[in-house]
Amino acid sequence: MVLEDDQSMDTGLGVVVVIPTYNECENLAPLTVRVREVLPDVKVLVVDDNSPDGTGEIADTLAAESPEKVAVLHRPEKQGLGAAYAAGYQHAMQLWPDARCFIQMDADFSHDPSLLPSLLEAVKEADLAVGSRYTNGVSVVNWPLSRLIISKLASTYARIVTGLPLTDSTGGFKCYRLEVLRAIDLSQIRSNGYCFQIETSFRAWRKGFRLKDVPIVFYERQRGKSKLNLSIALEGFLIVLQLGAERLFRPSTGCNPRA
Repeated sequence: MVLEDDQSMDTGLGVVVVIPTYNECENLAPLTVRVREVLPDVKVLVVDDNSPDGTGEIADTLAAESPEKVAVLHRPEKQGLGAAYAAGYQHAMQLWPDARCFIQMDADFSHDPSLLPSLLEAVKEADLAVGSRYTNGVSVVNWPLSRLIISKLASTYARIVTGLPLTDSTGGFKCYRLEVLRAIDLSQIRSNGYCFQIETSFRAWRKGFRLKDVPIVFYERQRGKSKLNLSIALEGFLIVLQLGAERLFRPSTGCNPRA
């Protein structure tokens, strides 16, 4: 099915990019510039968790320079990636009610802005496009072997337990159609670390929305520090088990209006 607004998405019209930040003062400005070079009409929402390095102030400056295209949601403290995305999507839907597609990406250039059009192309036919590091072998640059193994095992574990038809269920470079975000009820998402990516995709899939892998190259951050820790990994392990049990014992609730 091809929607009437597909051509407008080529320039980012009706598209919002949500970027959560915590201590990304070196990356935020050049990333925002690059995103808007790739998609001239895109809206950008920065969700900052009161970064002590001044990232929030940089975001305010960017918004002041382009008030129609850039906005900032300030949160009082670091509350986790999942909570940041949930709050960001809800705020973006209120701020730009005409938006039809919502893209999430990391602030550290791990996700290449030049691939944004590929995600938008995918949601011309799918409802949720997920950038995958593992569609064609392994497409990761400058990761240590240990981290690559953990990531691959986590994604494989999630796919086997939940049944998700994705090669990279933990990836954070994603594009949702508006209908998906409305249907999955962000207020009920339990995950707050990288498992947020798994749970939101799982909720969409269980409601009958169409998911599609989009091959990407993932780059290790050049500046700043990774936010991954043991508690986030443990949360992911336990919530995936819960999702797997839900898949076995609860019927899916297909509600996709485009199916």
